[in-house]
Amino acid sequence: MKTLIYLFLLISIPVFAQKNKLENFDLDGFVQQIFAVQKEDLDYSDLYESFYQLYLNPLDLNQATREDLEGLYVLSEMQINNFFAHTTKNGKFVSIYELQAIESFDLPTIQRILPFVALEELNSSQSLFQRILNEKNNFLIIRPETVLENRKGYQLVNQGDTVKNAVYAGSQERFYSRFRVSHSKDFSIGFTLEKDAGEKMNYSNPFSADFQSYHAVFYNKKRFKALAIGDFQIQIGQGLLLSGGFYIGKGAETVSTIRRSSTGIRPYTSVVESGFLRGLAGTYRFGQFDLTSFVSYNRQDAGLQFFASDTLNDAQAYTNSIMATGLHRTAREIASKDQIGELTFGSNLTFRNKKNTLEIGLTALESNFSAEIIPLNRIYNQFEFKGTKNRNFGLNYSYVWQNMNFFGEIARSSSGGIGAVSGILANLSKTIEMSLLFRHYDRNFHTFYGTAFSENTRNINEQGIYWGIKFKPNKKWTWTAYYDQFQFEWLKFLVDAPSQGNEFLTRITHQASKTVQIYAQFRQETKGRNLSNNLQNIDLLVPSVKQNIQINADVNVHKTLFLRSRVQFSSYQQQNQAKTSGYAIIQDVSTEFKNFKVSARFALFDTDDYENRQYSFEKDVLYAFTIPAYYGRGIRNYILFQWKMHKKLDFWLRYAITSYQNQEKISSGTEKIDGNQRSDLRFQIKYVF
Repeated sequence: MKTLIYLFLLISIPVFAQKNKLENFDLDGFVQQIFAVQKEDLDYSDLYESFYQLYLNPLDLNQATREDLEGLYVLSEMQINNFFAHTTKNGKFVSIYELQAIESFDLPTIQRILPFVALEELNSSQSLFQRILNEKNNFLIIRPETVLENRKGYQLVNQGDTVKNAVYAGSQERFYSRFRVSHSKDFSIGFTLEKDAGEKMNYSNPFSADFQSYHAVFYNKKRFKALAIGDFQIQIGQGLLLSGGFYIGKGAETVSTIRRSSTGIRPYTSVVESGFLRGLAGTYRFGQFDLTSFVSYNRQDAGLQFFASDTLNDAQAYTNSIMATGLHRTAREIASKDQIGELTFGSNLTFRNKKNTLEIGLTALESNFSAEIIPLNRIYNQFEFKGTKNRNFGLNYSYVWQNMNFFGEIARSSSGGIGAVSGILANLSKTIEMSLLFRHYDRNFHTFYGTAFSENTRNINEQGIYWGIKFKPNKKWTWTAYYDQFQFEWLKFLVDAPSQGNEFLTRITHQASKTVQIYAQFRQETKGRNLSNNLQNIDLLVPSVKQNIQINADVNVHKTLFLRSRVQFSSYQQQNQAKTSGYAIIQDVSTEFKNFKVSARFALFDTDDYENRQYSFEKDVLYAFTIPAYYGRGIRNYILFQWKMHKKLDFWLRYAITSYQNQEKISSGTEKIDGNQRSDLRFQIKYVF
C-alpha cells in the first residue's frame, strides 16, 4: 500500500487553471445554515468535508439519483419529484440553465444547489488508470499545529541522562497529512495520517504517525456499483445499523435533515479513530436489486483485565468498555492501544422499482470481539452490551407517493432488543413543508455502527416523536420550527431514574436583499437530571431547562468584504434553584484581494457556568472544523490568512487566542496552563499535482 502511495506522490499530474464561476461561494455559510444547532459530541468535520468534496467534484445532473439529491439537504420532496419529471419528459440536461425550467425551482433554490451540480460526462475513451492520472481533483495536505503556552503534561523533567516530558510520550504539536485523488461516481484513492498532541512520532517519517488510514473506492465498474478496499463506511436506510458517519439531525433546517438516504459505500477520510470499517466491501447490481457485502477487521483500544485462573496461559481477557478517544499519549493509553480485535461482516439486499419511488432493504451483520466486554457494575449500565458477539437483523424502506416520502427502519440485536425509526416528509403546499418522525430504541438494543435520529448520542434507551415545519410565504421570509418529545425508560449517567424531556426551536429568516440576511432563533430544551448540590442521601430527579437565543446578520458590503454579526444568549435552571446565564457577542470580518483571503473574529463572552457555554462556528483552514465552547469570562480572537502562492500551491496560517478574566489557570490535570491565556497556531499547505 505504501508503495502505491509514494507512486502517487511522485507522479506529476498536469493541471490547467480553470476559473470557477462559483469560486466565491460561501461554503462555510452554507454549512452553518444546515446545522445551526451545534453540539460538542458530534463530528461536524465529516459533514463539512462531504459538502466540500461535492463542491470540488460536483454531481453530474444526468447521473444524479434520488439518494444523491436527498443528500444535498436542500430540495423538498416536491422539487425532487419535479426534477425527475423534467428529465423523464425532456431527456438529459444539455445545459445547467435548464434548472430554471423545472417547476418549483425558484432562484434561491437554484443558487443553493448550483455549487454542487454540473454537467460532466466521464471520458470513456480513457482507462481507469489514465483517468486517475489526469484527474484535476487531487491534492496533498500537510498541517502542523500547536498550543503556544506550556501545558503541565508537556513539562520537561530529567531522567538520568535524558530529558523527557513529565507525562506524555510525545511533543505537544499535532500533525495531520492527507492525499486524495477522486472523481464523482468514478473513484476515490487516498490516505490520512494524524498524530495527536502528546503522541510520539518520528517527524522524518510521516508514516510513523499514530493514526493511519488508507482507502481505494471505485464506482460503476460494469455490474459493480461500488468496490472498496481499506477504510470505508456504509450508509443504508436510516442509519440504524449501518451509518455513513455524518448526519445532521435536529437543526434550523427542520424538515429535510431528519431523513437519511441509502448512499451505500463511501470512503472513510476522517481522523476520528473509531466507528469505521476496515477491509473489503462491494455492491453488485443485478436487475432492480443491489447486493452489498462487506468484511472488516479492526483493532480497538481497551484496558484489558483477566479473570482469575490457576495458570496464566489459561487466563481469559475481558474489558469494561471500548475506548473511542483515539489518544495514545500516556503509558496507560499506549498500553490500551489495539488490544481487542473486532471482526465485523454483513450484507444488505435492496430492491428499487423502475421509477425509483420504492426502496426495500434487508440487512444482516455480525460483530465478534477477541475479548469479552463486561460493563462496570453500575445500575445505569445494566442493559449495556455484554459478551463477545452481537448480531443485527434489519428492514428498511422508503416510498415516495406524490409529494410525500414515507421512510423507516426496524432492527433487532442478538440481545432481543428492538430499534425502530419511521417518518414522513410532505409538501402540504408550495409554501409549506412538514416532517414527522417516531423512534423507539429498547434499553437493550445494541448497534455499533448505527447513528439513526435520536436525542442520545447512541440508539439505545429512548423513544420519542419529532415534528418539524417550514413555511416560506415568499422569497424574502422563511419560518422554520420543530418540537421533539422524548423519554428514557431506564437510567442514564447523572440521571438516576427513568426520565423524559422535550425540545423545541423556532427560527425566522429574512433575506432583506441579495447582500443582507438576518435571522433570529430561539431554542429550549427540558430534561430530567439529578439535582445539583443535593445534600440528601438519595439523588432527586428534577426538570432542567436550558434556553438559547441567537440573532445573526450577514452583510456582503462589497464583493471583497463580508461581515457577520451575532449576539447569542443562554440560561439554565434546575427546579427551585437559581437561574444561571451566559452570552457571547461576535463580530466576523472576511475580505479578499487578488490571491489573498483574510478572515478574523472578535468575540466577547461571559457565562456563569459550563451549562451556559456558548458554541459558535469558526472559519478554519481547509478540512479543519472548529466549534469551540466559550465559557467563563473573556475574549476570543482569531485571524486566518489564505494565500494562493501558485495555481498548484495554497498556504494557510491561523492564529487564535483566548484571554480569560479573573482566572489564573486554564483547564486542569495534564492539560493545565498556568496563566489566563491560551494561543493556538496552525499552518497548512495544500499542493495539487
